[in-house]
Amino acid sequence: MRRREFIKQSAISVLAAGVVSQSQKPKGFAMAKLSNSPAQLSSKGPFWPDGARMVISVSMQMEGGAQPASGAESPMPKIDPQFPDLPASKWYDYGYKEGLPRLLEMFERRKVKVTSHMVGAAVDLHPALAKEIVERGHEASGHGQTWSAQYSMTPDQERASYQQSIESIQRATGTRPVGFNAFWLRGTPHTLEILQSLGFIYHIDDVSRDEPFLVNVNNKPFAVVPYTLHMNDIVDYEARFFSTSMYAGDLKAEFDALYAEAEYRRRMMSVSAHDRIAGRPSRTKTHEEFIAYAQSHPGVVFMRKDEIARFALSSPQTIQEAI
Repeated sequence: MRRREFIKQSAISVLAAGVVSQSQKPKGFAMAKLSNSPAQLSSKGPFWPDGARMVISVSMQMEGGAQPASGAESPMPKIDPQFPDLPASKWYDYGYKEGLPRLLEMFERRKVKVTSHMVGAAVDLHPALAKEIVERGHEASGHGQTWSAQYSMTPDQERASYQQSIESIQRATGTRPVGFNAFWLRGTPHTLEILQSLGFIYHIDDVSRDEPFLVNVNNKPFAVVPYTLHMNDIVDYEARFFSTSMYAGDLKAEFDALYAEAEYRRRMMSVSAHDRIAGRPSRTKTHEEFIAYAQSHPGVVFMRKDEIARFALSSPQTIQEAI
């Protein structure tokens, strides 16, 4: 299924939808399904490092240039894939020419560090930009080597793709990714085992909670830093055709609800910003205004996903699930 078809279906359905060292393993780690009883959902804080009340994590996807040569979804009217779609390719080019530089400057102004999910092929095309992202203090995370869907890969193909992605990111940035985001969150039954064996410690392809949790992979804890589809700029702008004011309203409403809950539960808000979408001037402005609003509340901190994952792995309060 192509991305654009997926996001349309998601909108219609209301969007419901590594090796970890022994030193990282929480003491007494044991997997058990939780009943979500009131006692488990309510307790006294602090729930985050340094007594923070709530964490916001921003994803910044680096994808421009890695899209398929033909048939890639875009706002342009569809044409026969036998013909080159020149305007669509330019729409993707905006991501690395304008979008990411604008987002990086905005995050710098707001003193926020984010996680950049990098497609390996995009990194190979724009290594200096990938390096700049890391040099500015942001995390480089795996996002596959190409836009090929992981869910249809054999285990050998999947492993080879992730290894290529590691090498591309390392070559450009000097850092090795420890987190992963699959093509539209759809991995395979083997994904987590493969990721863990390659040195990854977390993935984000789960929308089932509003806080990080742990799953058991080969009798070792593997962190999940959940994603949120309705805070995804592609979904809101490209599928639901939100205006910037509508998206701003959704961001604020989500924050307000989670901030209230954060008084008695560990709460995390996930926000997604794609290079060619959130990097547009009015949309970057919307993100900046939201960040300023969130920062005006006591106890709100922004964290990279690798920081969240490592904290979740070390915290005895982290939920542990069986899969």
